[in-house]
Amino acid sequence: MINYKDLGLVNTRDMFTKAMKGKYAIPAYNFNNMEQLQAIIMACVESQSPVILQVSSGARKYANQTLLRYMAQGAVEYAKELGKGKGIPIVLHLDHGDTFELCKSCIDYGFSSVMIDGSHHSYEQNVELTCQVVEYAHKYDVTVEGELGVLAGVEDDVKAEHHTYTQPEEVEDFVKKTGVDSLAISIGTSHGAFKFKPGQDPKIRLDILREIETKIPGFPIVLHGSSSVPQDLVKIINQFGGKMKDAIGIGEDQLREAAKSAVCKINIDSDGRLAMTAAIRKAFAENPAEFDPRKYLGPARDALKALYIHKNEKVLGSAGHACD
Repeated sequence: MINYKDLGLVNTRDMFTKAMKGKYAIPAYNFNNMEQLQAIIMACVESQSPVILQVSSGARKYANQTLLRYMAQGAVEYAKELGKGKGIPIVLHLDHGDTFELCKSCIDYGFSSVMIDGSHHSYEQNVELTCQVVEYAHKYDVTVEGELGVLAGVEDDVKAEHHTYTQPEEVEDFVKKTGVDSLAISIGTSHGAFKFKPGQDPKIRLDILREIETKIPGFPIVLHGSSSVPQDLVKIINQFGGKMKDAIGIGEDQLREAAKSAVCKINIDSDGRLAMTAAIRKAFAENPAEFDPRKYLGPARDALKALYIHKNEKVLGSAGHACD
């Protein structure tokens, strides 16, 4: 078994407390390869933001669990190198774990935080499964994120056709019974790049969020499916041969408003995929004879870094809080 502290990682407990006090949200960026990881660390060191490195079940299979452990350890050292000896708080988090066995395996391999998503089960089964994960994780000071409600959309292995809002009357009971450290809720965000249809004006249900806050005051809340699907990136992708028709996301102004509340972790994945895809498609179109991966993955990494600096500074409000 590998303890995450030996890798230089931290859990989310103090990080979330500081975020709620400072009225900002910690960025939770998904990665599965070196260029994504480099971009995340470069962006967060440059903007002085704490960060949660997220790994889905699919990404873990793709990148290999052993390599991921050393990549996370390398990210800690890389942050110190970029910061000239001073790093930033870094969490390695399992995104949408759906079984006890998967969560246990991640904890044993050095993850400092795990999500157990039992939202596809009945309420009673969700509570039971979440309790099981919490009991094991807390033995090793690993923090646990649970979920109530269902987000529509598609992200890796997570698929749901219909949206179910989190019921405020359930949250207090769920948190009390399970002992989770944070709670992912469903208030209008959605997984994937094709969240909404043209002509729609998607809104986060801040009224539900406020009601939830009254039920569990001061408790860390998480938003999934929070990519904004920048239309300039969609345009570049389509301009250079892509087919991203009618890709629409959540407005960044709404996310900034949510980040001022108990929402202290905001997950962003699709926007990063769009930034990298736009850069790669542009590089291929402008240099069709190029076959050196560094010549198209490098620009993709730079585009991702720029996007994440923008998110930290203008959307999440996490920039400048690495030393809180």
